[in-house]
Amino acid sequence: MSHRPFPGRRSVLRGSLAASAALTLPTALGSAPAFALSGRPKAGWGVQTGDVTCDSGLLWVRSDRPARMIVETSATESFRKTRRWHGPLLGADTDFTGTTRLRGLPSGEQIHYRVLLADPDDPRRTGEPVTGTFRTASARRRDGIRFVWSGDLAGQGWGINPDFGGYTIYNAMGALDPDFFLCSGDNIYADGPITSSVALPDGSTWRNITTQEKSKVAETLAEFRGNFRYNLLDDNLKRFNAQVPSIVQWDDHEVTNNWYPGEILGDARYTEKSADVLASRARQAFSEYFPISTLRRPDGRVYRTVRHGPLLDVFVLDMRTYRNANSTDDQTSDAQGILGAEQLKWLKGELSRSRAVWKVIAADMPLGLVVPDTGDGRPHIEAVAQGDPGAPLGRELQIAELLRFIKHRRITGTVWLTADVHHTSAQHYQPSRAAFTDFEPFWEFVSGPLNAGAFPASALDDTFGPERVFVKAPTAANVSPAGGYQFFGEVDIDGHSGELTVRLREQDGTVLFTQVLQPGRVGQ
Repeated sequence: MSHRPFPGRRSVLRGSLAASAALTLPTALGSAPAFALSGRPKAGWGVQTGDVTCDSGLLWVRSDRPARMIVETSATESFRKTRRWHGPLLGADTDFTGTTRLRGLPSGEQIHYRVLLADPDDPRRTGEPVTGTFRTASARRRDGIRFVWSGDLAGQGWGINPDFGGYTIYNAMGALDPDFFLCSGDNIYADGPITSSVALPDGSTWRNITTQEKSKVAETLAEFRGNFRYNLLDDNLKRFNAQVPSIVQWDDHEVTNNWYPGEILGDARYTEKSADVLASRARQAFSEYFPISTLRRPDGRVYRTVRHGPLLDVFVLDMRTYRNANSTDDQTSDAQGILGAEQLKWLKGELSRSRAVWKVIAADMPLGLVVPDTGDGRPHIEAVAQGDPGAPLGRELQIAELLRFIKHRRITGTVWLTADVHHTSAQHYQPSRAAFTDFEPFWEFVSGPLNAGAFPASALDDTFGPERVFVKAPTAANVSPAGGYQFFGEVDIDGHSGELTVRLREQDGTVLFTQVLQPGRVGQ
């Protein structure tokens, strides 16, 4: 794989590190700092880029007050020659966040950028620039691709622990110099308050940075916004965001645990019982805090295709917004399923049209792992599989339809990536082991969490014939990050052979499992 070194990273990030250093909270403070409205606009929450393609990308920033977003890009970190982009006016209606789309970028090149925040009443008054860099996707196959993926951040009460170094997993991911980071959902835990300390089984104490918005479950728009701001108190994450573009999807905890459209919550912690009302507020905050190309569309959708040159298309699914109600999931007909009819139609069309060597289906939930929803005491199902090893039932019917479509349309190079279950594993799905046989073999790789409780391995459902080739998971539930079991995955696509290599890695980057897949095959 031909991969360009990342030039001058320390100097490129000096501005963003300086801006971020002042934001980390001493635990004793217990809350986020108030806006300091004297002086010039500040961007203390860092910068992010997202949905980067061969010639475009989105750039995000947050100000501490009303400001005009101005972006300058350059081919070099000296910024000797720059191109200027005038972004939006950042105000209270978007929680002072904003995104600027950069177009007409050179393919396969390192882009250096700096963001300036200008006083709306005096454009000459600008704050300290915040700098970052990213690489556009290459139109040349020979350059290859490397990316990382994971999910599940600040869950189960395990937040930013200064004694632990914060979210250190981002340092291990950044050290691989990936072209982008695929976040498979649960970017926040809006339903998971964070306390200042948690007792650990060995008698020691886990200490969290805390904020007012993380002291209870999120219900108001301000509380959802505060959940997203919380993670940006971590310097490791801000440093990573300034280096590595993201492709972000959501799952349940951006709203509340295991939610579905139309649900009325029975959780006594909530005064707002409508999941739809909570989801609307959460979606607004989600759209404000991540650079996602489709969220500004009239339909405001999360599902989309991100094209990364001739080697890779990423099909980002939304298995939350359009699903049917969680149930025993054993119905014999199900037109809605977990994707909804419209998203399934879109996915079939996008897969059919794709000419990329590899087609990564980014799912926010696994296919053959049983994920129960027992919140109301009933044995309901949260994901796709329900544990019946026979013919497809419930949401499995929609997945069976998709797998059959991939086989009969001879769509090559499909790989499924996900997170959600808080352990890491590799499953190979094979018709000869399955109750449903009208599909070609494929792989599903699971990673995560980034910084959350780890849980035992999920049971398998044999409907699609999964074999668990590798798994690493604790035997106890909700093991803290101090106990290990924090994971991410890496995907390398070789520009010459076209081979795709998956590596499942631990928090410090140690490789646990490797699988090499060959290009040009309908099944693997």
